[in-house]
Amino acid sequence: MSNMLSRVADSLYWMSRNIERAENNARVLSVQLIHMLEASNQETVDRDWEEILEICASAKDYYGLYERLDRDTLIQYLTISPFNLNSLMNGMNYARENARSTRDILPEELWEVLNEFHLDQKDWQELPSTRQHTQDYLKKVIKTSMTSQGVIESSMSRGTPYTFIKIGKWLERAEKTARILNVTCEKNRKETNVATDHYYYWLTALQFLNGYDAYIKEHPPTMDSKHVLSFLIKEETFPRSICYCMDHVLEAASKLEGGKVSHYSEDLFQLLELIQEEISQTDINEMDMNQLMSFLDHFQNRCSTLSRMFSETYYLIEPVHAK
Repeated sequence: MSNMLSRVADSLYWMSRNIERAENNARVLSVQLIHMLEASNQETVDRDWEEILEICASAKDYYGLYERLDRDTLIQYLTISPFNLNSLMNGMNYARENARSTRDILPEELWEVLNEFHLDQKDWQELPSTRQHTQDYLKKVIKTSMTSQGVIESSMSRGTPYTFIKIGKWLERAEKTARILNVTCEKNRKETNVATDHYYYWLTALQFLNGYDAYIKEHPPTMDSKHVLSFLIKEETFPRSICYCMDHVLEAASKLEGGKVSHYSEDLFQLLELIQEEISQTDINEMDMNQLMSFLDHFQNRCSTLSRMFSETYYLIEPVHAK
Protein backbone atom coordinates (compact mmCIF):
# COMPACT_ATOMS: atom_id res chain seq x y z
CA MET A 1 0.00 0.00 0.00
CA SER A 2 2.87 2.37 0.76
CA ASN A 3 3.73 2.76 -2.94
CA MET A 4 0.16 3.56 -3.99
CA LEU A 5 -1.77 6.74 -3.26
CA SER A 6 -4.89 6.27 -1.15
CA ARG A 7 -7.00 8.19 -3.70
CA VAL A 8 -5.92 5.67 -6.38
CA ALA A 9 -6.79 2.76 -4.07
CA ASP A 10 -10.11 4.46 -3.34
CA SER A 11 -10.93 4.79 -7.06
CA LEU A 12 -10.08 1.15 -7.80
CA TYR A 13 -12.07 -0.13 -4.81
CA TRP A 14 -15.22 1.86 -5.68
CA MET A 15 -14.91 1.17 -9.40
CA SER A 16 -15.05 -2.51 -8.55
CA ARG A 17 -17.94 -2.19 -6.10
CA ASN A 18 -20.01 -0.17 -8.54
CA ILE A 19 -19.46 -2.59 -11.43
CA GLU A 20 -20.42 -5.51 -9.18
CA ARG A 21 -23.45 -3.66 -7.77
CA ALA A 22 -24.72 -2.75 -11.24
CA GLU A 23 -24.37 -6.35 -12.43
CA ASN A 24 -26.09 -7.78 -9.36
CA ASN A 25 -29.01 -5.36 -9.59
CA ALA A 26 -29.32 -5.93 -13.34
CA ARG A 27 -29.59 -9.70 -12.74
CA VAL A 28 -32.31 -9.21 -10.13
CA LEU A 29 -34.30 -6.89 -12.35
CA SER A 30 -33.91 -9.13 -15.41
CA VAL A 31 -35.23 -12.18 -13.52
CA GLN A 32 -38.15 -10.13 -12.19
CA LEU A 33 -39.14 -8.94 -15.67
CA ILE A 34 -39.21 -12.55 -16.89
CA HIS A 35 -41.34 -13.61 -13.89
CA MET A 36 -43.70 -10.73 -14.59
CA LEU A 37 -44.42 -12.15 -18.05
CA GLU A 38 -45.01 -15.63 -16.63
CA ALA A 39 -47.09 -14.67 -13.58
CA SER A 40 -50.84 -15.26 -13.44
CA ASN A 41 -51.48 -13.43 -10.15
CA GLN A 42 -51.13 -9.65 -10.49
CA GLU A 43 -51.21 -9.09 -6.71
CA THR A 44 -48.19 -11.39 -6.25
CA VAL A 45 -46.31 -9.55 -8.99
CA ASP A 46 -46.97 -6.15 -7.38
CA ARG A 47 -45.74 -7.44 -4.03
CA ASP A 48 -42.64 -8.82 -5.74
CA TRP A 49 -41.79 -5.32 -6.98
CA GLU A 50 -41.68 -4.07 -3.38
CA GLU A 51 -39.07 -6.73 -2.68
CA ILE A 52 -37.08 -5.74 -5.77
CA LEU A 53 -36.97 -2.20 -4.41
CA GLU A 54 -35.67 -3.52 -1.06
CA ILE A 55 -32.94 -5.52 -2.80
CA CYS A 56 -31.78 -2.94 -5.36
CA ALA A 57 -32.29 0.45 -3.72
CA SER A 58 -33.60 2.33 -0.71
CA ALA A 59 -37.38 2.33 -0.20
CA LYS A 60 -37.00 5.49 1.89
CA ASP A 61 -35.29 7.32 -0.99
CA TYR A 62 -37.85 6.06 -3.53
CA TYR A 63 -40.87 7.15 -1.48
CA GLY A 64 -39.17 10.49 -0.91
CA LEU A 65 -39.63 11.06 -4.65
CA TYR A 66 -42.81 9.12 -5.46
CA GLU A 67 -46.05 8.64 -3.56
CA ARG A 68 -46.70 5.05 -4.60
CA LEU A 69 -44.98 2.05 -6.08
CA ASP A 70 -45.65 2.11 -9.80
CA ARG A 71 -43.96 -0.66 -11.80
CA ASP A 72 -42.87 1.43 -14.79
CA THR A 73 -41.67 4.27 -12.55
CA LEU A 74 -39.70 1.79 -10.44
CA ILE A 75 -38.06 0.17 -13.48
CA GLN A 76 -36.97 3.60 -14.69
CA TYR A 77 -35.80 4.50 -11.15
CA LEU A 78 -33.66 1.35 -10.90
CA THR A 79 -32.20 1.56 -14.41
CA ILE A 80 -31.54 5.09 -15.67
CA SER A 81 -32.81 7.53 -13.05
CA PRO A 82 -30.27 10.24 -12.18
CA PHE A 83 -32.09 10.66 -8.84
CA ASN A 84 -31.33 7.10 -7.65
CA LEU A 85 -27.70 7.04 -6.53
CA ASN A 86 -27.68 3.25 -7.01
CA SER A 87 -29.37 3.18 -10.44
CA LEU A 88 -27.58 1.10 -13.05
CA MET A 89 -26.78 4.21 -15.05
CA ASN A 90 -25.25 6.00 -12.06
CA GLY A 91 -23.34 2.90 -10.93
CA MET A 92 -21.75 2.42 -14.36
CA ASN A 93 -21.01 6.17 -14.60
CA TYR A 94 -19.27 6.11 -11.20
CA ALA A 95 -17.28 3.05 -12.30
CA ARG A 96 -16.20 4.76 -15.52
CA GLU A 97 -15.18 7.95 -13.67
CA ASN A 98 -13.12 5.91 -11.22
CA ALA A 99 -11.52 4.00 -14.08
CA ARG A 100 -10.76 7.26 -15.92
CA SER A 101 -8.86 8.63 -12.93
CA THR A 102 -6.72 5.46 -12.75
CA ARG A 103 -6.25 4.74 -16.46
CA ASP A 104 -2.46 4.57 -16.13
CA ILE A 105 -2.85 1.64 -13.70
CA LEU A 106 -5.65 -0.30 -15.41
CA PRO A 107 -5.49 -2.38 -18.59
CA GLU A 108 -6.41 -0.20 -21.59
CA GLU A 109 -9.06 -2.75 -22.63
CA LEU A 110 -10.91 -2.19 -19.34
CA TRP A 111 -11.24 1.52 -20.03
CA GLU A 112 -12.42 0.72 -23.57
CA VAL A 113 -15.12 -1.65 -22.27
CA LEU A 114 -16.47 0.85 -19.73
CA ASN A 115 -16.25 3.78 -22.11
CA GLU A 116 -18.04 1.90 -24.89
CA PHE A 117 -20.89 1.15 -22.48
CA HIS A 118 -21.02 4.83 -21.51
CA LEU A 119 -21.27 5.99 -25.13
CA ASP A 120 -23.94 3.38 -25.96
CA GLN A 121 -25.90 4.27 -22.84
CA LYS A 122 -26.41 7.84 -24.05
CA ASP A 123 -28.16 6.48 -27.15
CA TRP A 124 -30.29 4.01 -25.18
CA GLN A 125 -31.70 6.76 -22.99
CA GLU A 126 -33.29 8.31 -26.07
CA LEU A 127 -35.13 5.10 -27.02
CA PRO A 128 -38.67 4.30 -25.77
CA SER A 129 -38.56 2.25 -22.57
CA THR A 130 -40.25 -0.92 -23.80
CA ARG A 131 -39.82 -4.17 -21.91
CA GLN A 132 -37.54 -5.54 -24.62
CA HIS A 133 -35.43 -2.39 -24.60
CA THR A 134 -35.09 -2.66 -20.82
CA GLN A 135 -34.04 -6.33 -21.01
CA ASP A 136 -31.46 -5.48 -23.70
CA TYR A 137 -30.07 -2.76 -21.43
CA LEU A 138 -29.87 -5.15 -18.45
CA LYS A 139 -28.06 -7.75 -20.56
CA LYS A 140 -25.60 -5.08 -21.70
CA VAL A 141 -24.89 -4.10 -18.06
CA ILE A 142 -24.29 -7.76 -17.12
CA LYS A 143 -22.11 -8.40 -20.18
CA THR A 144 -20.08 -5.23 -19.57
CA SER A 145 -19.46 -6.26 -15.95
CA MET A 146 -18.44 -9.79 -16.89
CA THR A 147 -16.20 -8.54 -19.72
CA SER A 148 -14.59 -6.05 -17.32
CA GLN A 149 -13.89 -8.81 -14.82
CA GLY A 150 -12.50 -11.00 -17.60
CA VAL A 151 -10.09 -8.23 -18.66
CA ILE A 152 -9.00 -7.73 -15.04
CA GLU A 153 -8.43 -11.45 -14.49
CA SER A 154 -6.55 -12.02 -17.74
CA SER A 155 -4.52 -8.80 -17.96
CA MET A 156 -3.66 -7.41 -14.53
CA SER A 157 -0.61 -8.22 -12.46
CA ARG A 158 -1.54 -9.51 -9.02
CA GLY A 159 -0.23 -6.45 -7.22
CA THR A 160 -1.81 -3.93 -4.86
CA PRO A 161 -4.17 -2.32 -7.43
CA TYR A 162 -5.58 -5.75 -8.35
CA THR A 163 -6.05 -6.56 -4.66
CA PHE A 164 -8.12 -3.43 -3.97
CA ILE A 165 -10.33 -4.30 -6.95
CA LYS A 166 -10.85 -7.81 -5.58
CA ILE A 167 -11.76 -6.65 -2.07
CA GLY A 168 -14.37 -4.27 -3.50
CA LYS A 169 -15.89 -7.01 -5.65
CA TRP A 170 -16.11 -9.72 -2.97
CA LEU A 171 -17.42 -7.43 -0.23
CA GLU A 172 -20.11 -6.00 -2.51
CA ARG A 173 -21.13 -9.48 -3.64
CA ALA A 174 -21.35 -10.92 -0.11
CA GLU A 175 -23.55 -8.03 1.00
CA LYS A 176 -25.92 -8.46 -1.96
CA THR A 177 -26.26 -12.21 -1.36
CA ALA A 178 -27.20 -11.53 2.27
CA ARG A 179 -29.72 -8.87 1.25
CA ILE A 180 -31.41 -11.16 -1.29
CA LEU A 181 -31.61 -14.02 1.22
CA ASN A 182 -32.96 -11.73 3.94
CA VAL A 183 -35.78 -10.51 1.68
CA THR A 184 -36.52 -14.12 0.64
CA CYS A 185 -36.62 -15.33 4.26
CA GLU A 186 -38.99 -12.48 5.17
CA LYS A 187 -41.26 -13.42 2.28
CA ASN A 188 -41.16 -17.08 3.29
CA ARG A 189 -41.94 -16.25 6.92
CA LYS A 190 -44.95 -14.08 6.00
CA GLU A 191 -46.54 -16.75 3.84
CA THR A 192 -45.82 -20.03 5.61
CA ASN A 193 -49.22 -21.39 4.64
CA VAL A 194 -48.71 -21.09 0.87
CA ALA A 195 -46.76 -24.26 0.23
CA THR A 196 -46.63 -23.92 -3.54
CA ASP A 197 -44.98 -20.52 -3.36
CA HIS A 198 -42.02 -21.75 -1.33
CA TYR A 199 -40.49 -23.53 -4.29
CA TYR A 200 -40.86 -20.33 -6.31
CA TYR A 201 -39.22 -18.18 -3.59
CA TRP A 202 -36.04 -20.23 -3.36
CA LEU A 203 -35.87 -20.79 -7.10
CA THR A 204 -36.05 -17.00 -7.51
CA ALA A 205 -33.28 -16.41 -4.94
CA LEU A 206 -31.01 -18.81 -6.87
CA GLN A 207 -31.85 -17.07 -10.15
CA PHE A 208 -31.17 -13.63 -8.66
CA LEU A 209 -27.71 -14.88 -7.65
CA ASN A 210 -26.99 -16.73 -10.89
CA GLY A 211 -26.80 -19.92 -8.86
CA TYR A 212 -29.57 -22.13 -10.22
CA ASP A 213 -27.38 -24.21 -12.56
CA ALA A 214 -24.64 -24.71 -9.96
CA TYR A 215 -27.20 -25.62 -7.26
CA ILE A 216 -29.12 -28.10 -9.40
CA LYS A 217 -25.91 -30.00 -10.21
CA GLU A 218 -25.40 -30.63 -6.49
CA HIS A 219 -28.97 -31.06 -5.24
CA PRO A 220 -32.17 -32.70 -6.45
CA PRO A 221 -34.56 -30.07 -7.85
CA THR A 222 -36.75 -29.93 -4.73
CA MET A 223 -35.80 -26.37 -3.67
CA ASP A 224 -35.70 -27.19 0.02
CA SER A 225 -35.18 -23.86 1.81
CA LYS A 226 -32.44 -25.19 4.09
CA HIS A 227 -30.52 -26.69 1.15
CA VAL A 228 -30.71 -23.42 -0.79
CA LEU A 229 -29.70 -21.35 2.25
CA SER A 230 -26.79 -23.66 3.05
CA PHE A 231 -25.65 -23.45 -0.56
CA LEU A 232 -25.84 -19.64 -0.74
CA ILE A 233 -24.39 -19.02 2.72
CA LYS A 234 -21.88 -21.81 3.39
CA GLU A 235 -20.93 -23.48 0.09
CA GLU A 236 -17.17 -23.03 -0.15
CA THR A 237 -16.99 -23.64 -3.91
CA PHE A 238 -19.81 -21.40 -5.19
CA PRO A 239 -18.51 -17.89 -6.05
CA ARG A 240 -21.59 -16.02 -4.83
CA SER A 241 -21.98 -17.73 -1.47
CA ILE A 242 -21.33 -15.57 1.59
CA CYS A 243 -18.63 -17.98 2.80
CA TYR A 244 -16.77 -17.97 -0.54
CA CYS A 245 -16.89 -14.17 -0.82
CA MET A 246 -15.65 -13.56 2.72
CA ASP A 247 -12.84 -16.12 2.33
CA HIS A 248 -11.68 -14.10 -0.67
CA VAL A 249 -11.96 -10.76 1.16
CA LEU A 250 -9.72 -12.14 3.92
CA GLU A 251 -7.28 -13.64 1.43
CA ALA A 252 -6.99 -10.36 -0.50
CA ALA A 253 -6.63 -8.27 2.68
CA SER A 254 -3.86 -10.61 3.87
CA LYS A 255 -2.08 -10.09 0.55
CA LEU A 256 -2.25 -6.31 1.05
CA GLU A 257 -0.39 -6.72 4.32
CA GLY A 258 2.11 -9.22 2.93
CA GLY A 259 0.75 -11.95 5.18
CA LYS A 260 1.45 -9.97 8.36
CA VAL A 261 -0.97 -7.95 10.49
CA SER A 262 0.19 -4.39 11.13
CA HIS A 263 -0.82 -2.36 14.16
CA TYR A 264 -3.07 -0.16 11.99
CA SER A 265 -4.87 -3.15 10.41
CA GLU A 266 -5.23 -5.29 13.54
CA ASP A 267 -8.88 -4.37 14.17
CA LEU A 268 -9.77 -5.02 10.52
CA PHE A 269 -8.33 -8.54 10.60
CA GLN A 270 -9.93 -9.32 13.95
CA LEU A 271 -13.31 -8.43 12.45
CA LEU A 272 -12.65 -10.48 9.29
CA GLU A 273 -11.73 -13.53 11.36
CA LEU A 274 -14.74 -13.02 13.63
CA ILE A 275 -17.06 -12.91 10.60
CA GLN A 276 -15.56 -16.15 9.27
CA GLU A 277 -16.01 -17.78 12.66
CA GLU A 278 -19.67 -16.67 12.84
CA ILE A 279 -20.37 -18.09 9.38
CA SER A 280 -18.69 -21.43 10.11
CA GLN A 281 -20.47 -21.83 13.47
CA THR A 282 -23.92 -21.12 12.02
CA ASP A 283 -25.98 -24.31 11.81
CA ILE A 284 -28.63 -23.47 9.21
CA ASN A 285 -30.48 -26.76 9.66
CA GLU A 286 -31.15 -25.92 13.31
CA MET A 287 -32.44 -22.39 12.69
CA ASP A 288 -35.96 -21.16 11.96
CA MET A 289 -36.69 -18.28 9.59
CA ASN A 290 -36.57 -15.66 12.36
CA GLN A 291 -33.14 -16.86 13.47
CA LEU A 292 -31.90 -16.94 9.89
CA MET A 293 -33.10 -13.39 9.32
CA SER A 294 -31.33 -12.28 12.51
CA PHE A 295 -28.12 -13.92 11.29
CA LEU A 296 -28.42 -12.22 7.87
CA ASP A 297 -29.23 -8.83 9.45
CA HIS A 298 -26.22 -9.24 11.70
CA PHE A 299 -24.00 -10.18 8.75
CA GLN A 300 -25.15 -7.14 6.75
CA ASN A 301 -24.30 -4.93 9.73
CA ARG A 302 -20.90 -6.62 9.90
CA CYS A 303 -20.38 -5.81 6.19
CA SER A 304 -21.21 -2.14 6.79
CA THR A 305 -18.77 -2.01 9.70
CA LEU A 306 -16.13 -3.84 7.66
CA SER A 307 -16.52 -1.44 4.72
CA ARG A 308 -16.13 1.55 7.03
CA MET A 309 -13.16 -0.02 8.83
CA PHE A 310 -11.48 -0.94 5.54
CA SER A 311 -11.90 2.64 4.30
CA GLU A 312 -10.49 4.04 7.55
CA THR A 313 -7.55 1.62 7.59
CA TYR A 314 -6.46 2.52 4.06
CA TYR A 315 -7.62 6.18 4.06
CA LEU A 316 -10.33 5.63 1.49
CA ILE A 317 -13.37 7.87 1.11
CA GLU A 318 -16.86 6.47 1.78
CA PRO A 319 -18.94 8.11 -0.99
CA VAL A 320 -22.61 8.88 -0.38
CA HIS A 321 -23.77 6.64 -3.25
CA ALA A 322 -22.09 3.54 -1.83
CA LYS A 323 -23.66 3.53 1.61
